[in-house]
Amino acid sequence: MRKKRVLIVNRGEIAVRIIRSCEQNDFETVLVVSEADKESLAARLADKVVCIGPPQANLSYLNIPMIISTALGVGADAIHPGYGFLAENPELPAACEKNGLIFIGPRSETMKQLGDKIRARKIATECGVPINQGSEGLSDPQTAEAMAQELGFPILLKASAGGGGRGMRIVREAKELKNAFSMASKEAQMAFGDPTLFMERYIQNARHVEVQILGDNFGRVIHLGQRDCSSQRRYQKVVEEAPPIGLPAELTEKISEAAVSLARGIDYNSAGTVEFLVDMDRDQFYFMEVNTRIQVEHPVTEEVTGVDLIKEQIRIAFGHSLSIKQSEVQYRGHAIECRITAEDSRNDFMPTPGRLTRFRVPYGDDIRVDTHCHQGYPISPYYDSLMAKVIARGETRDIALKNLKTALETFEISGVESNIPFLQFLISRPEFATGNINVKWIENEVLPAFLSSMEYDKALSN
Repeated sequence: MRKKRVLIVNRGEIAVRIIRSCEQNDFETVLVVSEADKESLAARLADKVVCIGPPQANLSYLNIPMIISTALGVGADAIHPGYGFLAENPELPAACEKNGLIFIGPRSETMKQLGDKIRARKIATECGVPINQGSEGLSDPQTAEAMAQELGFPILLKASAGGGGRGMRIVREAKELKNAFSMASKEAQMAFGDPTLFMERYIQNARHVEVQILGDNFGRVIHLGQRDCSSQRRYQKVVEEAPPIGLPAELTEKISEAAVSLARGIDYNSAGTVEFLVDMDRDQFYFMEVNTRIQVEHPVTEEVTGVDLIKEQIRIAFGHSLSIKQSEVQYRGHAIECRITAEDSRNDFMPTPGRLTRFRVPYGDDIRVDTHCHQGYPISPYYDSLMAKVIARGETRDIALKNLKTALETFEISGVESNIPFLQFLISRPEFATGNINVKWIENEVLPAFLSSMEYDKALSN
């Protein structure tokens, strides 16, 4: 009997991660690559590699007709999109459904509904999940001005069709609104092809907490606990951990229940993440969005639960029920993840493409490193700068943090600049040790202190 064959439509560490899980399922892997990724670690590990285009993503990793043609040509049974690129584009699962291919992710209609942030807010309300005060879709600044007066400043403008910080603006005064609306709308149009914005009350002291969910095709939905992703810079996550600390047990229970309620309400059938903002001044939480894919930070959940999320994704897609019940989910210890990027933290985190002349990852029983890099590997200027994820585990958060500090100290990278010095500075801050942070902590406190320390070091050296 022929082995099942999975086409992997991604690159980098997540492609390596998917290959490993497919091997455990005894599935064959076919990896699509651009010309820039022909010699990548994932290409070395996959059973078969197909080059589908030049380095530019729109001509390779985002080319749906080419991807479907490749899948049919190699006899693939399924497509795994990883994260980023096409992972949340409903056109890919729709094309899979049309061509008799299994999409390892939720249905196209589910993705379409949850991808529209305004529609997702309505779904959350229908499922009894709290949402922050806000508006419907806004197409002009005049309507936005009237709504802002009703909500009260400060407010947050957000793109209806996307996330990741694009099309988002904090507006603190009425005189800023018109210009902010114009800039956010243009950015949303460029990034997502849709200029529609909506507005929410801006929460000054917010934590970002998300719930990992799994749903199968038989109506079963479970959660695998929560992750704290409050350590952010320009709306991009820097450090993630599980479980969150410093939140009342009653509040965390309600957040998990809300995530499961929403997933059941829309008959969700894959791995997904329901994201919430927690207003620390009110002990209240509000729905943000659902990420209909595997998350970059999924390893911290795997480390505290022992559940292989990619493996579960694959099981669900191939028609199997969840391998674990809610009552069987057990949590053990604490896990923290740092994203190691090829960026110069001394120069506004500018990407630093180049060839790795040394790349030696840390080792240890409680250290996990997910990476696609190796010594001699060229960091491409065409894609994101993520080189690795370092995940440290411990029986307690203090032990996990100690293990993480050791891991960062022993991680050796030469040939390109990395953000490790900044990460070391960040996790050594007393606020991080106590968990007394919010989503603006890095920008408001850590970065200014980091830059000041650099100036001090520079003065000493002179």
